[in-house]
Amino acid sequence: MNPFIKYISGIFTAVKSLLGGMLVTWRELWRKKVTMQYPENRDTLVISDRWRSELTMPHDENNEHACTACGICMINCPNGTINVISKTIETEDGKKKKILDKHIWDYGMCTFCNLCVITCPSDAIIFNNDFEGAMFDRSKLVHQLNKPGSKLREKKPLTPKGEQKAP
Repeated sequence: MNPFIKYISGIFTAVKSLLGGMLVTWRELWRKKVTMQYPENRDTLVISDRWRSELTMPHDENNEHACTACGICMINCPNGTINVISKTIETEDGKKKKILDKHIWDYGMCTFCNLCVITCPSDAIIFNNDFEGAMFDRSKLVHQLNKPGSKLREKKPLTPKGEQKAP
């Protein structure tokens, strides 16, 4: 290619790129501002559903959770924020079963990458969007996600496709 044509082509590419950036800036200039005046507006504060703040383990009314203590969330955490401590028990039929003892999460070390939630096979942990998580004492940043005395939610027995439950 001719060096002169290449030079002119480069100028047009640069101008096109510059105008594209200026167009984005011009559009943003006229958009509605979304700055929240915090803490003055705590009552009307609107937080995005995508905001990740605190990792929680939902429990139902029977104090049961969905965590099987598999440890996949702990393995996938890039900085070791999660620690899953499990116990092995023996069931009535003689089989060994792993149950959750403690699910510990360090709020101070978490990067809120969401890898733990994405990889959890039982959807046992979620991020809520509580906004205020500041603490004065670092020891209060370590949370046990499973409530004391909680247990694994029992699975409902599956019925074969041909059979139906009797009323």
